[in-house]
Amino acid sequence: MAILHAPENGWLAGAERRIRQRPTAVHEEFSLVGRAVGRGPVRPEADPQGLVFGTVDDRARARLLTVLAEVLPPGLLEDEVERLYRRGDDAEQRGVLRALAMLPASCTRLGLELVADGLRSRDPLLIAAAMGPFAALHLDQVRWRHGVMTCLLAGVTLSAVAELVPRTDSELLRMAHELAQQQRAAGRDIGPDLRALLGMTVLLALMPRPRGGLR
Repeated sequence: MAILHAPENGWLAGAERRIRQRPTAVHEEFSLVGRAVGRGPVRPEADPQGLVFGTVDDRARARLLTVLAEVLPPGLLEDEVERLYRRGDDAEQRGVLRALAMLPASCTRLGLELVADGLRSRDPLLIAAAMGPFAALHLDQVRWRHGVMTCLLAGVTLSAVAELVPRTDSELLRMAHELAQQQRAAGRDIGPDLRALLGMTVLLALMPRPRGGLR
């Protein structure tokens, strides 16, 4: 995910400076982000809900966390990131989830816990944020498949799932076919994302599969 450039008003650059001077200021700055830089989608025409590319405030919060990671040692960084997530509202939690891939390896264990929490949410934006680059890199195959199915059931476009094609396997396709059968039995239409996933069966057969991949 690209990092947001500082807004014209300079607020974000100022917030970065304040965090460098006093790292605990991140809690104050985090809560001010939406009002300071806006809450709209990064690419409104292609992604009006901000599910795929996130929102302007997502990007700004991710940038603040990368600054925090530069000034705090690993243990303290993990504590502060967890505090920001646990005490934050939905937008602040989303910002943390979208920043996980930018944080050092010391935050991986915490990141896995936060992704699991995000996937338990009923908020499509949180679910989409949870299935970003961090999940693609660190979730094992069982939990990653669960995340994809959660997206389908919550109506979150699979375009929000990082590395969807290379990580799709026969078990995920079996689960997708089962969901499609349930949808048909209930008289419900099969959505475009589920239909597209079902169409990957032929593609999967043609793709070389890595040896000893994630399980």
